Amino acid sequence: MAFLRKRVSSEAAAEDILQSAFVRGIEKGGAVRDEESVVAWFYRLLRNAVIDHYRQTGSAERASGELARHLTDRQEPDDPLKGEICRCVMALLDTVKPEYREALETIDLNEGSLADLASKAGVTSNNAAVRIHRAREALRKRVAQACGLCAIHGCLDCQCGKKATE
Repeated sequence: MAFLRKRVSSEAAAEDILQSAFVRGIEKGGAVRDEESVVAWFYRLLRNAVIDHYRQTGSAERASGELARHLTDRQEPDDPLKGEICRCVMALLDTVKPEYREALETIDLNEGSLADLASKAGVTSNNAAVRIHRAREALRKRVAQACGLCAIHGCLDCQCGKKATE
């Protein structure tokens, strides 16, 4: 524990890493070579666990930073424009695959969770995450096709109502 306390920022993280290392040690204990000390092997396992911990923490921090930047850069349109946008996008929603439409309705329109989508569609949570990602991408492409430069550059004079249903 002292080895880990010196290398991570919190007692809880050190305990989690140690517990995970014990589990790995039990699972991989047969990998110890005869000439190698078990203690040296376990310390190597701990060092690798610390490295993994910092990789995971770094990824989570980068992702949350990106989300924060995305949320602060985002501007909400005024109510009349929001209504126009919604009519345009709702018309385009009917042009994507039915399973994509179901995913978008469950997650984005009804503010459901991935677990809700997974249960409704009869798939795993991971598959639901992939499905919503693909559904959003398909809808984004349809909006870009229907609205052209307006969708790409964010202009607010959308005249694509006729194109959406074509």
